[in-house]
Amino acid sequence: MSDTEDPVVLTEREGHILVVTINRPRAANSIDARVHRALGESWDLAESDREIRAIVLTGAGESTFCGGADLKALATGGPDAVTPPETADWGFAGIVRHPISVPIISAVNGSAFGGGTELALASDLIVASSKAAFGLPEIHRGLIAGAGGAFRLASALPERIALELLLTGQPLTSQDAARWGLVNRVVQPAEVLSTAMELAELCASGAPLAVRASKRMARGITDGVMTHEYESWERNKRELDLLAATADAVEGITAFIEKRSPEWTAK
Repeated sequence: MSDTEDPVVLTEREGHILVVTINRPRAANSIDARVHRALGESWDLAESDREIRAIVLTGAGESTFCGGADLKALATGGPDAVTPPETADWGFAGIVRHPISVPIISAVNGSAFGGGTELALASDLIVASSKAAFGLPEIHRGLIAGAGGAFRLASALPERIALELLLTGQPLTSQDAARWGLVNRVVQPAEVLSTAMELAELCASGAPLAVRASKRMARGITDGVMTHEYESWERNKRELDLLAATADAVEGITAFIEKRSPEWTAK
């Protein structure tokens, strides 16, 4: 069965836990409009259903958690092919600007570059495979990490470490991610999902309303919005809009699709 015939997102309830799996392993679990909608709908479901007390987010297969935006969809259909305008307020992947009070545990089963790292940053707890890696390589595409990574990484890591990742585009191993406090656990690949489920069970064992209230307080969520990030998102949009109009942004995406090194012109 082809990728287009398979459900692009799988959801399964295990007791009070909703397990959400990005199911595009042949496309590096990348995000297109279909994935965006399905993930955003899962978040809405979890927030409205008091029987769901934790979410575990993972990717199909063992090599990639999420490869970020589907650049082929972006190149052929433009931004709307990745983030549909009718649900653009959810942010990338239906998640990054869609704060909910249900605890979210990312089970990072493989590489999490670009948008994959940004999905992990939007979660509350992270369990990573010993073979996983994180990174924001957008500067090599003529862009910035525009789904929250450019400012959230600096909150999750010491400033110099965050700047190194942002300015060089080089990856961070899961071991170093744990060393700097980006992830909660590093385990063997076969144990990623089970470890994430154990953390989810611990979250689900608390008084549901108290757990949700605790997350809202800790994450600064008011009426479904993280108000303290408003100015960061405004700056983020301005920078993205400026970059999107440059020749370097077109060259970065084209070079990636053509599997060659980009030729920058600073224009």
